Amino acid sequence: MKEKKSGKKKVIISSVILIFLVIGIVALCVPLFKNLKFGLDLQGGFEILYKAESIDESKMSKEKITATYKTLSKRIDSLGVSEPEIIIEGNDKIRVKLAGVSNPDEARGQLSTVATLSFRDTDDHLLMTSEVLKAGGAKIGQDSSGRPAVSLSVKDKDKFYEVTSSISQKEDNKIVIWLDYNDLMDSYSKEGNLCGTNASNCLSAATVSQGFASDVIIQGNFTLEEVSNLVDLINSGSLPSKLTEISSNTVGASFGDQTLKTTLIAGVIAIGSIILLLICVYHFAGFVSSVSMMIYAFLVFGVFWVVGGVLTLPGIAALVLGIGMAVDSNVITFARIREELMKGKSLMNACREGFKESFSAILDSNITTLIVAIIMFIFGESSIKGFATMLIITVLVTMVTMVFLTRFLIRIFVKTGYFDDKTNLFIKIRKEDIPDVNRNEKAKPNKFHKINFFAHTKAIISIPVIIILIGTVIMATTGLNLGIDYKSGTSVTVVSDTKMSINGIQSDMKKLGYKNTKINKSDDEVIIRIDKSLDGDKVREINQYFEEKYDAKVNIGVVSNIVQKELVKNAILSVLIALVGIIVYVSLRFKFSYAVGGVVALLHDVLIIFSLFAILRFEVSSMFIAAILAIIGYSINDTIVSFDRIRENIKKENSKKMTYEKFKALCNSSIQQTFTRTIYTTITTLLPVVILILLGSSGIFTFNMAMLFGLIAGTYSSIYIATIIFMILEKKNLGKEEKTKKKYYDELEEKKIKGINC
Repeated sequence: MKEKKSGKKKVIISSVILIFLVIGIVALCVPLFKNLKFGLDLQGGFEILYKAESIDESKMSKEKITATYKTLSKRIDSLGVSEPEIIIEGNDKIRVKLAGVSNPDEARGQLSTVATLSFRDTDDHLLMTSEVLKAGGAKIGQDSSGRPAVSLSVKDKDKFYEVTSSISQKEDNKIVIWLDYNDLMDSYSKEGNLCGTNASNCLSAATVSQGFASDVIIQGNFTLEEVSNLVDLINSGSLPSKLTEISSNTVGASFGDQTLKTTLIAGVIAIGSIILLLICVYHFAGFVSSVSMMIYAFLVFGVFWVVGGVLTLPGIAALVLGIGMAVDSNVITFARIREELMKGKSLMNACREGFKESFSAILDSNITTLIVAIIMFIFGESSIKGFATMLIITVLVTMVTMVFLTRFLIRIFVKTGYFDDKTNLFIKIRKEDIPDVNRNEKAKPNKFHKINFFAHTKAIISIPVIIILIGTVIMATTGLNLGIDYKSGTSVTVVSDTKMSINGIQSDMKKLGYKNTKINKSDDEVIIRIDKSLDGDKVREINQYFEEKYDAKVNIGVVSNIVQKELVKNAILSVLIALVGIIVYVSLRFKFSYAVGGVVALLHDVLIIFSLFAILRFEVSSMFIAAILAIIGYSINDTIVSFDRIRENIKKENSKKMTYEKFKALCNSSIQQTFTRTIYTTITTLLPVVILILLGSSGIFTFNMAMLFGLIAGTYSSIYIATIIFMILEKKNLGKEEKTKKKYYDELEEKKIKGINC
């Protein structure tokens, strides 16, 4: 009696500590969340993607693109923008993100007129570019008379000597230094007497009497202030490249604030719903899992903050989705504990065995998701890269919190002995339902034991085939509804409380000079598609028009053909590499027939999503591809849990005597055993997606719809398609001796760590 009271006391104390822990975590999360850097889609600002080209038409090198990056950094510093993002993409592109910028037009103008430095003769022939100078090599110096002058540090001394030697032998032996030389407007013959003044782009015209192979001085009647300005101009102009804007995205501050607000509300409701579901389904174990989930969320934010991540709309979507997928780890573990209890084991032994048996499935499923996330990060751009970063963090933190921490906490409570005869309170399984092995009582059959999942194989395969065929016909005839990411052009999103009609917006666009526009309206939001890629002046004109007329929040995105082609290539490449990576990993961990079944299931999921988007005419954007990749990671995650159980059950049988009917029954039994877990996992992952669809921002609507279709298709394919393909491939191997295979970590005893699992 005393032991029970002692156990109850420990449980109460530990529970109170956990509750205070959750309160403390929430309290810590609030200031941490405020200190995070938010992307421009959550606080307004603008984003520009530049294509860098060498001004002398030579190939862009790593050194040139790095020098361009540094120059842009200096120019952005002068704007006073806090924590801008400047990202080099590929060999010749630079993406600039300026979140919270107060004057987008001024910033756009200053960035788009990046100065270029050139050395020419008096006939305006190009002699040298800024490549001959060291980056940032201009400094304030003095001439021989002690007057202020500009000192230039020469990098390519051979080239500099060759040019200066050649010029020194000419009759008109001058080298003219130009900043932003314009072929149509600038000429030394017209502006020679204006060199060094504000009236000309000519900085200096220096007489060269001999060849120089060392640093040089630009001298003239300069004041110290003029020299200082000239140094800044030369350093900012020391670019071996010219920049062409190939895409942009302008988000109003109020638009970003509203997006952040709605997405956060949806995220909080989603997390609350998952916590409620866990407690209803698993009682006290669900409460412990909820505590782990709160710690998980705190750690994800913490890691994201430490690595200097910028939180964007896709990042929040990845976090909320990651929570649903992280809970899967606990669902797998709790399902195993229940199974072990139904074998008549004590709660302590059931937990020990449940932890051990569930570990390989959890590890494999998280590694496959990690593979996809890494591929997204490598090949994705902008929003996809942000989504991938958050997904990578969530997978890593999942293993720490939702696996090891949950197990550690569960053991603390189990060791009190308080729940030994209160299994219903602990994990919602009644004591009277647990068989007494001492009396040779048998466990009740699985609640799904009468379902034959493969009784109607033809019908199972026919349903997705019909959907895919309809979708294929529509794609072949009318094509997909491609967004500007994959079609190029301009997208204008207008949100206003003022009444807007499609006819009225069409009139507005005609007034602005755009006749062929596509307009979609829903509630207080209008999305306008323009086939042309607009420049900064046109973007500013449209933005100003709708802000003034409708008091609207405006978001404008521009994508050129260059970006569109690159995105299409990267999308196809990343999906193919993700599939190959999964085939290799699953083949190594299981066997090739499992990998083929899994990949066919993934192709099924991808084709279903594409088909439904074609049928329903939803827009296909870059975030759509992120959803496809996320579903690939999730679906193989689901499939691996089923395959893990099939593999486990096959090991218990004599492979030599295995008939196809027995093999088919074994696969069906494995699906029956994991079906409860599949239902709960699907619900916990679907919950945040559905809530984000209902309450979240329109900016991730198509992403969430793709996730919804993919999660349903992924559950279907994991149960049916993957297993059916596996059974067909394995049919020829039945009755053969199983090859001896090297043992991997899932076949070993779980390592005993004092205080955690022993």
